Amino acid sequence: MAVAPRYHFASDNYAGICPEAWAAMAEVNSGFAPSYGADLWTAQACDLLRDFFAADCQVFFVFNGTAANSLALSSLCRSYHSIICHDLAHIETDECGAPEFFSNGTKLLHIPGDHGKVDLAAVAHTVQRRSDIHYPKPRVLSLTQATELGTVYTPAEVAAAGALCRQLDLKLHMDGARFANALVTLGCTPAELSWRAGVDVLTFGGTKAGMAVGEAVIFFNKGLAEEFDYRCKQAGQLASKMRFLSAPWIGMLRDGAMLRHAAHANVCARKLAVELAAIPGVRIVHPCEADAVFVALAPTLIDALRGRGWHFYTFIGSGQARFMCSWNTTFADVEALVADVRELAAG
Repeated sequence: MAVAPRYHFASDNYAGICPEAWAAMAEVNSGFAPSYGADLWTAQACDLLRDFFAADCQVFFVFNGTAANSLALSSLCRSYHSIICHDLAHIETDECGAPEFFSNGTKLLHIPGDHGKVDLAAVAHTVQRRSDIHYPKPRVLSLTQATELGTVYTPAEVAAAGALCRQLDLKLHMDGARFANALVTLGCTPAELSWRAGVDVLTFGGTKAGMAVGEAVIFFNKGLAEEFDYRCKQAGQLASKMRFLSAPWIGMLRDGAMLRHAAHANVCARKLAVELAAIPGVRIVHPCEADAVFVALAPTLIDALRGRGWHFYTFIGSGQARFMCSWNTTFADVEALVADVRELAAG
């Protein structure tokens, strides 16, 4: 008999809408409101984000992370420029060439770095190794927070990247799909992890945090946001009923729900990492610093777990698996997975 799939740890995208985001959408689902972002709720959401970051920033809402990253990067570049990122950055591996498409051909130059973090020496080398007209001129450094391997950049590390960008005449972009998870791990303020450390533009993830859809593109360097609204419109990212994209941010920010949910996801991941590490034959591959756990498992164990209905990704390499926690993960989910891993590993 077929086993019903258990998606608990495949991705934080698999989780539903958290109660605060759902309630906020219901609150605005009454009567009539101006369209295309001219409503009061969108203005309130923008103000809450400015308060959150303690900055007079320019805020735009789009439907998804690919659009957020691609449009933000395209606003920083011309077609003959290049964007430096990690080998495993989402913009390099998971966005189907969208950054290149929306920037009319800007090239991505990817570099190595331990545990998903860019090596700043490699960044400098990539910029300085050539300056002739035949080389796509480096324009942007993009960091992912938290990284694709579940680690986080500290404020000092972001500040070091920001200082290097200023030295090399680069702009600093941050893909913050899991920015909230990094914040609660580090215990710092949003400002300390963004504009005060030199970030020019941040794409702040709402979907993975518990919303239905919606990312915020936040320009701390407001001059870079010129005509960004036109980019959104041309790319099909200007929502006519914008209040349904912006209202969930109100629900998530007004009483701290976003950070509470991120903290819960992180705690679940930490618990999972600790308990898996105690099982013979299971090895934690990268530090568990956010809501992801990366482990090395025998291929037979991977197959056996899937045979029991567990759904998870193995895209990071042969014999390695990613287990992702979310706002909706429970300790019971963690314990059930650990119990199956322990039983199968002993078997």
